[in-house]
Amino acid sequence: MIDRRQLILNLHHRPAFGREDFFVSSCNEEAIAYIDRWPDWPGPLTWLCGPPGSGKSHLAAVWQEKSGACHIKQSTVGENLKKISPDFCMFILDLSEGIKNEILLLNFYNVVAEYQGSILVTAFSPPARSKILLPDLGSRLKSSPIINLTRADDDLLEAVLIKLFTDRQLKVQAEVIPYLVRRMDRSIAAAQEIVSLIDDVALAEKKMITVPLVSSIIKNSDSGV
Repeated sequence: MIDRRQLILNLHHRPAFGREDFFVSSCNEEAIAYIDRWPDWPGPLTWLCGPPGSGKSHLAAVWQEKSGACHIKQSTVGENLKKISPDFCMFILDLSEGIKNEILLLNFYNVVAEYQGSILVTAFSPPARSKILLPDLGSRLKSSPIINLTRADDDLLEAVLIKLFTDRQLKVQAEVIPYLVRRMDRSIAAAQEIVSLIDDVALAEKKMITVPLVSSIIKNSDSGV
């Protein structure tokens, strides 16, 4: 197992939906602070924006656990609109692919606001970059608070890698973690992918996870092998 005495990280963590820890570092501390403010949010809708792998789904899960929100697809907005009530007015909505039906989304926004509910929208970019034809919808969305998530920093990547290796009960030399951080794509998704690949290769070759092994895996992966 990883020797945590050699990998001391100055990070806090919190349970997220009962399945894993949410690690807080400089790249997401403002975002989690805003989530912690709920239900004291300034309006009915908040944008959670960031590139793929920045942790939007994980942070949304933290809020879902806190609020009891229902995670819905854009295709089900209409059917959920009919169900909104004082006890069913918290939603997580993915708009990463853009707005499909502006009138329906405006009605959804208005009814949730009427019941003093909250909508957490996940998207790659803020609404200012989108072309919204309905003025009423545009003014509501563009005046909503925006939580921005950036690419993972070194502290967050190290913490995530440690947890991923530990969850798989893998023996890893301490030098492997900083070696990976310096060379991998800066996203949680990339960390999950590389740990899974290392696990498969180490198991197949029955080898300890060392820097030379990881180096060869990265080279072969870059070569498409």
